[in-house]
Amino acid sequence: MTTIDSTPAGQEDALRAARWIGILQLGFPELLTELAPGRRTGPGLSRNRSGSGAGSAPVRIHVSDALRDITDGVVELEEAVWERLGLGRPTRASVPERLRRIDTLLDRVAGNPLLARHVLDECRRMARRCSRTLGTPETFVRVDGRCPWCDSVSLRALPAARAVICVNPGCRCSDPACDCHGSAGHRHEWAESRWDDLAAAGVDVHTLSGLADDVRTAREAAGHDGTAPGARGRGGR
Repeated sequence: MTTIDSTPAGQEDALRAARWIGILQLGFPELLTELAPGRRTGPGLSRNRSGSGAGSAPVRIHVSDALRDITDGVVELEEAVWERLGLGRPTRASVPERLRRIDTLLDRVAGNPLLARHVLDECRRMARRCSRTLGTPETFVRVDGRCPWCDSVSLRALPAARAVICVNPGCRCSDPACDCHGSAGHRHEWAESRWDDLAAAGVDVHTLSGLADDVRTAREAAGHDGTAPGARGRGGR
């Protein structure tokens, strides 16, 4: 991800846009997989009724619509960014490549608050569409900084649950009563009330809060309750 170093007015929006780009870069290939022949039929699917054997594979209409919307949206967004920055017209490329190129320009986008907000709004909209289509219950987002316990770059945010975990399976905190000691499948977790501990270790907690607000809204729009699996009943150690 691009390191944002520009005016404060657009800096936060550019940082948040970078997070949504990351989510979209993970989700878009999954949409392509969902559209592949042989996927199980279900709501929103139809079949070719021509009678030919090759044409009888299910057509996943909602997935196809989402792919078209996101593809067109990414193309239009990159063209708008290039035009506003005086770069001319971008060359043709795949959606992942276009997203990568937008990401590399975010340091310059941050210098234009109106453009930064437009990029944020569009990336957030497309990532939401992707998540709704896939029915994704939770999204892990990489967090810049090192785990205070194992010093690994293994922190991941669960934005809708407003929590951060360390995905390093060997990580253990100093509290023997913590679940990370008692269960091989449990990862140490920081609830929002303990994010000051992460801030002391150099983690950008302000960005985490903004992303949590964004993804919570996205999950509500998708019909999820905003709680990560297994998060209920756990204290934030």
